[in-house]
Amino acid sequence: MQGLIGKKIGMTQIWDENGVAVPVTVVEVGPCPVVQVKTVEKDGYVAAQLGFEAQKAQRLSKAERTRFEKAGVEATKVLSEFAPDSADEVKPGDTVTASIFEGVGYVDVQATTKGRGFAGVVRRFKFAGGPHGHGGHSKRRPGGIAARDLPGWVEKGKKMPGHMGCVVRTTQNIRVAKVLAAENLILLHGAVPGPNGGIVRVTKALKKASK
Repeated sequence: MQGLIGKKIGMTQIWDENGVAVPVTVVEVGPCPVVQVKTVEKDGYVAAQLGFEAQKAQRLSKAERTRFEKAGVEATKVLSEFAPDSADEVKPGDTVTASIFEGVGYVDVQATTKGRGFAGVVRRFKFAGGPHGHGGHSKRRPGGIAARDLPGWVEKGKKMPGHMGCVVRTTQNIRVAKVLAAENLILLHGAVPGPNGGIVRVTKALKKASK
């Protein structure tokens, strides 16, 4: 399997073989039951649909419950598809664990970033702002936003105050510091997107050699 659904636990630090402190993010990945297997003949592509986090069946629609019952697995809150290494390796009802990341050097992590609400340009885009002395009347304002001459309107894509955060972001090539397969935990070097307790997608690195 190329990846798993997980949950961001939080950050801590470990020490490497040279005694250097390494900041790591603890991510709980799996166990993820295989709910459905997509095939080229039936769906036009090959993928395995995985679930994560148990869910009460009565909170789902009848169609959703039928999907889990057909696979013979408990209902889950989250569903996501991943490309399997081979179409014959997994089948509905199987369980995929963090052991798939053993020996993997780098991963990509996708998650929804923290929501920051409505933010100004200084916080949202790191604008410097105007002079902060007593004579400054534009301390945290964006300044001019359009040309006085033609066309005379604000160009599309102009950096202005607005909604910040709560968007899907992918951080690539994060080094796997340690894999604790028995606890379904992986320790990733550095930070990953999203708040503690947020759902993440962890996949083997696309651009960097995973070994």
